[in-house]
Amino acid sequence: MQELFQAVTIKEAREIVLKHVSFPLDGEKVSLLSALDRCLLHEVVAVDDVPGFDRSTMDGFAVRAKDTFGASEGLPAYLEVAGEVLMGAAPEGELKPGQAWRIATGGMLPAGADAVVMVEHTEELDEKTIGVTRPVAPGENVVRRGEDVRAGSVVLPAGHRLRPQDLGMLAAAGVVAVEVRRPLRVGIISTGDEVVSPEEKPAPGQVRDINSYTLYGAVAARGGEPRLFGVVRDDFHRLQERLARALSENDMVLLSGGSSVGTRDVAARVIDSLGRPGVLFHGVSLKPGKPSVGAVVNGKPVFGLPGHPVSALVVFELLVAPLIRSYGYPRESFREFPLRARITRNLRSAAGREDFVPVKLRLQDGELHAEPVLGKSGLITAMVLADGLARIPAGKEGVETGEWVEVKLF
Repeated sequence: MQELFQAVTIKEAREIVLKHVSFPLDGEKVSLLSALDRCLLHEVVAVDDVPGFDRSTMDGFAVRAKDTFGASEGLPAYLEVAGEVLMGAAPEGELKPGQAWRIATGGMLPAGADAVVMVEHTEELDEKTIGVTRPVAPGENVVRRGEDVRAGSVVLPAGHRLRPQDLGMLAAAGVVAVEVRRPLRVGIISTGDEVVSPEEKPAPGQVRDINSYTLYGAVAARGGEPRLFGVVRDDFHRLQERLARALSENDMVLLSGGSSVGTRDVAARVIDSLGRPGVLFHGVSLKPGKPSVGAVVNGKPVFGLPGHPVSALVVFELLVAPLIRSYGYPRESFREFPLRARITRNLRSAAGREDFVPVKLRLQDGELHAEPVLGKSGLITAMVLADGLARIPAGKEGVETGEWVEVKLF
């Protein structure tokens, strides 16, 4: 085991874990209606062209574009209305030079047509004749067959998390079922002699188990399958037995508590006793959450999160949530901290350490403002009142009132 509190940066911690972790590659085939927010196991190939035919994007008349060249309000191009495209049916016939067919938005262009004149740019002289008052170019107001998606093309890559718009595209391309990754099973263990179940009345010196419930919700919200393994006292053999069982039944395990320096904290030693490579780091350069443990046991990640609820949730957001959701970490900071807001008060920070501050957001004078929700890391209310986390980078010694900060929402 590494010496305690040889702290690594968040970036280093992520890289270390990914070098040793081995996630399961099994999955299941599900219908599109069951696939929302699931990660694709394989790339998806379109079955058919989208759209499957040349179609109009406007109500109007299908025409040959060259028949409208030079048309104007003062000198319209006169065309014979020779047919009408019925919705949901193929045109019965071919458009010939000097002709126009009535067509609605989404209708299939008849053979011979290469553009659509909007109805607003026509004048009907009688039932069989229209005047075109504005010319159209070839392809104008038309979507060509396969312009959106080509049959046989890769439309979504492996690992992509399906959104509502993705389901619509797959349905349009004739894909009715997809193979998705199985949700990661995440075991959750709370540790500490002072921790009791919420059903119990705490004795003096005891506290109810908060982290099992916050972490259960956090795992489920990220698409994982959380499983509770109860509260374990700070006893090496008891924790070893519980952690071994949790590892055998899950893809990842979260321990809360037992990660700070002290003779009674045994989590790191227990992890090391169960497999290779064991503890990879003990200490991360961030606040709150410095005394965090990162480990991999026989390919399965194990995270020792601080016992304080705020610290545990912050570390979860930074090191655990991306793994559950995407089997990896975002490469760009803006994907994790997409909002920018002005901080409403001065905040100090230690150089070389990233700070993450719970903030409440409000809109003022057209700008987003982040009001710090200050409180000690053992007080869960700070996270309840906050809308997200503001980030103070490691290279800064704090932020001044009015300065822009990056924010991620809970």
